[in-house]
Amino acid sequence: MEEDAVRYGKEHKQATRRRIVEVAGRRFKQNGIDGSGIATLMKDAGLTNGAFYAHFASKEELVATTVIDQLREQGSSFSAFAPDRAGLDQLVRGYLSVEHRDNPEDGCPSAALLDEIGRCTDATKRAYTDGMLVVTDQIAARVAPLDPQSARAKVLSVFALMVGTLQLSRALADKQLADEVLEQGVQNALALLGAEQQS
Repeated sequence: MEEDAVRYGKEHKQATRRRIVEVAGRRFKQNGIDGSGIATLMKDAGLTNGAFYAHFASKEELVATTVIDQLREQGSSFSAFAPDRAGLDQLVRGYLSVEHRDNPEDGCPSAALLDEIGRCTDATKRAYTDGMLVVTDQIAARVAPLDPQSARAKVLSVFALMVGTLQLSRALADKQLADEVLEQGVQNALALLGAEQQS
């Protein structure tokens, strides 16, 4: 009986921590890291401010944990695409879609947070780097299946182009132009990735 109580306590704490990280991921991508205070995050999670420190030593720790979590989720979503050129096409088109552009809270952490991550602690930057390499290596495996490492730098560069395209499309007030930017970004990304595949 005592063992059940301890196990429930640990499971409950893990579930609560998970809820905080999920809420933080959405809120950070919607309002930015700096625009999301602990009080707001905890209110979103249905918890008190004091409960935060039972799970995280600081907001910086939460940011690093959330970045890791967001990139892990993104990697999982990328792995759902076919492991070949068709999957690469689906991935690029899905990333540079109107739906993704219009729902940043459900989308890519890089497109929503890259400028802020660049100003974060080294721990957060390391977490971002490790997670980003996992994500881009999934793309590289589709570009150069026999030697994904050879495509890593090019894929990172193309991913940066995709992130910038999405950010620019989000910032434009002219919806038609914003849509055209996305479509051109798709064509540019696929052309660059296709060139790598043929070399």
